[in-house]
Amino acid sequence: MRRIGVLGAGSWGTALAILLASKGIDTVLWARSRQLARQMRDGRENVPYLPGVELPAELKITSDISKAVLNREVILFVVPSHGLREVAIQVSRQLNNPEQLPDLPHAVVSATKGIEKRTLLTMAEVLEEVLPSRLRGRIAALSGPSFAKEVASLVPTAVTIASADHRLCLDLQSLFATGTFRVYTSLDLVGVQLGGALKNVIAIASGISDGMGFGTNSRAALITRGLAEMSRLGVRLGANPLTFAGLAGLGDLVLTCTGNLSRNRRVGLKLGQGHSIKSILQGMSMVAEGINTSSSAYAMAERYKVDMPITNQVFRVLYEGHDPKDAVKELLMRPPRQELGDLLA
Repeated sequence: MRRIGVLGAGSWGTALAILLASKGIDTVLWARSRQLARQMRDGRENVPYLPGVELPAELKITSDISKAVLNREVILFVVPSHGLREVAIQVSRQLNNPEQLPDLPHAVVSATKGIEKRTLLTMAEVLEEVLPSRLRGRIAALSGPSFAKEVASLVPTAVTIASADHRLCLDLQSLFATGTFRVYTSLDLVGVQLGGALKNVIAIASGISDGMGFGTNSRAALITRGLAEMSRLGVRLGANPLTFAGLAGLGDLVLTCTGNLSRNRRVGLKLGQGHSIKSILQGMSMVAEGINTSSSAYAMAERYKVDMPITNQVFRVLYEGHDPKDAVKELLMRPPRQELGDLLA
């Protein structure tokens, strides 16, 4: 697999494109904005999303989606979750074009961490629904604790690639692995995706706690109990509970709840300091996936009757104007219960 199309020129898409191109892989990075694509080609830097990181000369950059899709052996989706369906529809049109008769990709990989708000589908499920049916079984997800800036700066990182097809996992493991980017495989496509999406909601809660001036005791409690409710929903949807103890679960959760590069934690920090979500969004240039995911996760908890108290409070703070101080009181004053007895219930 030596011809790769990366869809999405945000920080994470750019970092993955750099990683692949630096391995000598024929990599095309697609940017929705013609202006951004031109700036990256001319300056060899993604100034808005990954400043200070040089783009390899071998990396091709385009705003023409056909050049990133047609006759590519792997298509990597790294667009925001709310825009994934729209981009997938564009890709499907390209792949179904009878005049081009393009070869189908060997694999389609989602590196987007989210849950679609309207349908409550994972990103892989959206791709499976929209892309040509011949691609079913060739869809995978890449997730784990991986800040884009650190990956692009060759900081040692470990992630997980998941697919229902073990051979496909092994192929993709080899494709992405480098001396600084270690890739593990998983057959739990559902669990890996849910871990990557739900941890962003808990990271907002962790940021709120930090913003209110609480200590590391509080943060540790949120991470631990957040992991418990992530696991409960995952198991209800058929995930392997052990996935949530791995890189795509606990690993990504700890990173996003504690790291200064976490956009979701920064949203929570400002909420905890008394800023409104409207003012926070106005000051952001990049997407914090946990904002949308909190709505999806809240709806999933309701649909599947899973107890997710932290998620519920984050949703109320973001969408109902609930005071974070009241949210903390309500979490602490819930009826007492056994710790381990409800983890997988």
